[in-house]
Amino acid sequence: MADIRVKSEIAGSVWKILKQPGDAVAADEDLLLLESMKMEIPVAAPRAGTLHEILVAEGEAIAEGDVLLVIRAG
Repeated sequence: MADIRVKSEIAGSVWKILKQPGDAVAADEDLLLLESMKMEIPVAAPRAGTLHEILVAEGEAIAEGDVLLVIRAG
């Protein structure tokens, strides 16, 4: 099984977490929403798998390049 680390492409904050660890996710499915400059930016799964770990919390400030969550593909 390969772990896929999903990183933030922007600085901002975590607005809403849409999935929980253990959930099956499809490629391009939205996993969480970020807020930056009053815009909502969805973060989608790069490929199908199981959401293994969420490394951020709602309301948390994040920087560009931070790892947000881990998907286990296999």
